[in-house]
Amino acid sequence: MSLNLTEKKAVVVEVTEQVSNAQSIVIAEYRGIGVAEMTVLRAQARKSGVYLRVLKNTLVRRAVDGSPFAALANNMAGPLVFGISGDAVSAAKVMNEFAKTNDKFVIKAGAMPNIMMDAAGVKALASTLSREELLAKFARTLNEVPTKFARAMAAIRDAKEVA
Repeated sequence: MSLNLTEKKAVVVEVTEQVSNAQSIVIAEYRGIGVAEMTVLRAQARKSGVYLRVLKNTLVRRAVDGSPFAALANNMAGPLVFGISGDAVSAAKVMNEFAKTNDKFVIKAGAMPNIMMDAAGVKALASTLSREELLAKFARTLNEVPTKFARAMAAIRDAKEVA
């Protein structure tokens, strides 16, 4: 069922709002993917905070027009699913992981503000650590410094007690 003009305008407004807060957008062709598989992808996207929708390409072109993602419009052809994320890595990670297990799901392109990526660029982005992973690693590193200091002080204390 096609959308009437009011519904189309509402979709453009919704997508424009998502794009304005986005750090990355990934597009993929889903031709031949069943409903069950798409439901799994949607659940993974929701869990990761990724806005994932199957939308008309013309409506998304209008939403990205004049934004830092405007160049992405050149890659919008065929049945596409759009992953929009406020985190630079999340959309690429979710869609790349899904593509590994589904041959029919083909990543076409991606973009970060004013940066276009082909499918290989999206895969490279997906292999980087997310913000949460980087923060966890940083916190673990910061925690190791006082722990090692405390162990060194305990070792010195024990050495003095023996002497």
